[in-house]
Amino acid sequence: MAWRTWIGFALLVTAAAAQQRQPRIEVQHYQIDAEINPHTQSLRATAQVRFVPQEDYTSTAAFELNNALNVSKVEDESGQQLSATRSHQDFSITLTFPQALPKGKPATVTFYYDGRLTGNEESPVFGIKFAAIHPDYAYLLYPARWFPVANYSTGRHTADLRITVPAGFKVIAPGLAKSEPAADGNQLYTFQFSQPAFPCSLAVVQGDPVTVEAEGVNTTIYFRDAEKDMANAHGQEIGKAMSFFTSLYGLPPQANLTVVETESGAPNGYAAPGILFFSPGGIGRQPNVRLVANQVARQWWGSLVSAATRNHLWLTNGMARYSEMLYLEHTNGPDALAAEVRDVYIDALTMNEIPVIQTPRLEDYSPEFWALTASKGAAVMHMLRYVAGDAAFFKVLKEFPNQHAWKPVTTADFEAAASAASGQDLKYFFLQWIESSGAPEFQLDYIVYRTQKGFRVMGKVAQDLDTFRMPVELRIETEGNPEEKKIEVMGTSSEFVVETFGKPKTLILDPNNRVLRYDDPTRVAVAIRRGEQFAEISDFNEALKEYQKALEVNRNSSLAHYRIAEIFFLQNNYQAAANEFREALNGDLEPKWTEVWSHINLGKIFDITGQRERAVNEYTLAMRTKDNTQGALDEAAKYLKQPYERSR
Repeated sequence: MAWRTWIGFALLVTAAAAQQRQPRIEVQHYQIDAEINPHTQSLRATAQVRFVPQEDYTSTAAFELNNALNVSKVEDESGQQLSATRSHQDFSITLTFPQALPKGKPATVTFYYDGRLTGNEESPVFGIKFAAIHPDYAYLLYPARWFPVANYSTGRHTADLRITVPAGFKVIAPGLAKSEPAADGNQLYTFQFSQPAFPCSLAVVQGDPVTVEAEGVNTTIYFRDAEKDMANAHGQEIGKAMSFFTSLYGLPPQANLTVVETESGAPNGYAAPGILFFSPGGIGRQPNVRLVANQVARQWWGSLVSAATRNHLWLTNGMARYSEMLYLEHTNGPDALAAEVRDVYIDALTMNEIPVIQTPRLEDYSPEFWALTASKGAAVMHMLRYVAGDAAFFKVLKEFPNQHAWKPVTTADFEAAASAASGQDLKYFFLQWIESSGAPEFQLDYIVYRTQKGFRVMGKVAQDLDTFRMPVELRIETEGNPEEKKIEVMGTSSEFVVETFGKPKTLILDPNNRVLRYDDPTRVAVAIRRGEQFAEISDFNEALKEYQKALEVNRNSSLAHYRIAEIFFLQNNYQAAANEFREALNGDLEPKWTEVWSHINLGKIFDITGQRERAVNEYTLAMRTKDNTQGALDEAAKYLKQPYERSR
């Protein structure tokens, strides 16, 4: 893990340990009265919190609140001021009650707080903006902890919001909405959300929205500036996604969605009940189909049902990621799904040392967090589809959200539903993929014998996970039609016997890539992906180590050489960079774009070092590839006209 992850991990462990020391509470309801002033970029609020102690002799209660917000006082329901201790290290505020609260009896406290949220403050989620109040718009999302949060990401609650803004502004939030004039020319917006969920994310907007009707879905869109032109295209894609997922998962909690633009530095997408928040990068110049599908699916997997504890976040994050894959399969066919499966398996294997059930060990929103909960979660869903069969699998996806609507769910709940639908005891499957770590690497040995009726193949599948159990497809390529058999791989060695009519030529284990597993190409891809994760946070030494691991498996990996060259280029080590770009060109040229971009980058190096004729030659070679991946040909044409100059 990189330094950022270790810092976040340390903070998370500290926060988790603090929470474990505190008696557990369950928040039932928030009543929040807030005044948002875009002119001063400030927030002033009171939050009345009704909660139920879950343990005997509860004398303290812990919440999380954004460090930029100052708490003036906290009172109990009798108006008595409570002792409140803040820790800015983990964004926590701990209340101490004069007398222990009885278990199971609702109690109420009221927080009085204010502060400025300009978007430049330290975020509770490292490096990601989840709240900002600007002179012309604002957004306050749940992960910003703009109100006192207990049991972050798992504690479902109802809410009544009363939000006051200056005239000319409008508030968007989940729930039944009303508005009326308030004092001093302001406008009061009230929202009532009566189902337990995560309804306390909101936006402040100006102007009229664009309403788009598609597939019977009306989407209300508040985009600003250059992104306004993208409203219709996004409304069309959201309508298609809503229609498709309704056919898979049943009726959504809310049929028509509102979409709001946030800003650069915010997450590309965030979903609240009935509302989607997209950053300008997430909006782009054409709809990001994966992002749209992911966020729309969270109306079911995140709002309608959610994880009971952070150990089970793979259910919602994994299903949101797998929903992307299902949507691409629906729109582009089985080949699109196969490509997505390969990508998601590679990402899942970058975090293969920690069981999915131990997600709380990871920093929220880190690459490791998403690899484990989203990518491995999606991988588990895809394998479950194979093991249970399509009919049973899609039956679970349709019935599960409805049966557990507006409730927290666990892995055990989902396991029970999958076992019932498939008629199998799937405990072994969830033990293997959720509660255990590791992935197999299969070795296949076999002998072919001639028989009176044809041929007999006797073989053995070996792998190094002692507790592993999984049905695996075996394809036998013969002189006639190929034959397929499903064999049960159990433990480190599993024998099989297959009778065939035609003479076997080749045996292929797991030909359709059903099982999350290692082989040499996968090891290369996983090492490169890990290197890319380190490079994204400028930990170049660790990135280079991972790329070298890839080259140890495949010396001809063009992508590994290209990534190494990128790092040397960023470090102004142009000779080393040029050498690696040449190695990329002499490698396997997988993916194909490594060819055109290696030529372009070599051209840049020659321009920097005053070798214009050689630079022009490289740009010309780039043009001849006719590969315009990520605008490569436009880039080459640009520097054919004028030399590349490095930024100072």
